[in-house]
Formats: sequence, structure tokens, C-alpha cells
Amino acid sequence: ILMIGIPKKSVLPLREFQKKGDCMHYVNETVLYGTYGVCRIADIEERDFTGSPKTYYVLKPVKDEKSTIYVCVHNEKAVRQMRQVMSADEIHELIRNMPEETAEWIENKNERNEKYKAILNSGDRHALVRMVRSLYLHRQRQKELGKKMHITDEKFFKDAEKMLYDEFAAALNIRQEQVLPYIMGQLDGKKT
Repeated sequence: ILMIGIPKKSVLPLREFQKKGDCMHYVNETVLYGTYGVCRIADIEERDFTGSPKTYYVLKPVKDEKSTIYVCVHNEKAVRQMRQVMSADEIHELIRNMPEETAEWIENKNERNEKYKAILNSGDRHALVRMVRSLYLHRQRQKELGKKMHITDEKFFKDAEKMLYDEFAAALNIRQEQVLPYIMGQLDGKKT
């Protein structure tokens, strides 16, 4: 649920909320939230958006602190999209395994769209790497033929790339534009 600029009704103190045992995440935790990327949990508070007060995680995207995302703590589907940011060691392991990741192209556009939506929603980093690789190779083949990649595929590519780059940048404490050179340097170092 994304709700921006709605006035605060009441705030439930964090200590009190944690005592209830309803909360899996905590204030100031950094999480990956769907395609929004890396977010900081700024608060956990009670809001009345729908006529009955509910408790929400208040997320602030790291790349856009002016935006606010409210996630109802009792909406299991939305909360499942809040994932812990990988550690630097996990990222290094993912990078080491990148050359072995297969990149199969799905010819049927509808099947491909469904598969890529599911990957983006799952947040499975290995699947995201395979997806980016497959789309990148497809883009290169299209370029060689003097064609462009379909706009839907381009959007999937950008969304998956953003998710990975945001997380890599946060975990490795580097800027997003440094992620690709960092990955390439790690892969080149592996070859020697």
C-alpha cells in the first residue's frame, strides 16, 4: 500500500507494539521492499486510512526519503515483500555464481510476462540475476538485428536491475552507478 501525505492520526509506541508480538520488523531496520528497492523502516504506527485504525510499517525509500510507503502489518502478502537486505558475503557469493547462472529466453510473450512478474514479486535474487542476464542477452541479439527490445521486456529489465543494484549498493556501501563496475571487477578477478 503506497499512501503519501496523509496526516498522522495516532502513533503506537514501539515498545508497546513489540510486546504484542505482531511485528516481524523494527524501526530503523533496512529492508528491500518489492520494486521500490531499499527502504528504511522509519516508524511503526497506527493509522486510519479505511475507517478502522490499523498498524502500519512506515517505509522511507533510501533513494527518495520524501516518499512514504505504508505497509499494513497484518497484510501477509505485502509484509512478505519486505525482505532483509543481503549481506556483503551473500552478494559476493551471488556474484561468484553469476557465470554459472543460465539465461533461457522464453519465446511466448504471455508466459514470459507471467514468469517475470512472479520473479519480481518473489525477490529471489538468483532468479533476478538469471532474468537480467536473459533480457540483456536478448537486448544484444535485437541490437545486432537492428531492432529494439519490446517495451514490456525493457521495463522488466530496468525493474530487476534496479532491485539488484539498490540492494548491492546498500549492502556494499557504494553508489548505485558503481555496482556494475564492481561486479565486473569481481568477475574479472575470478578469471585470473
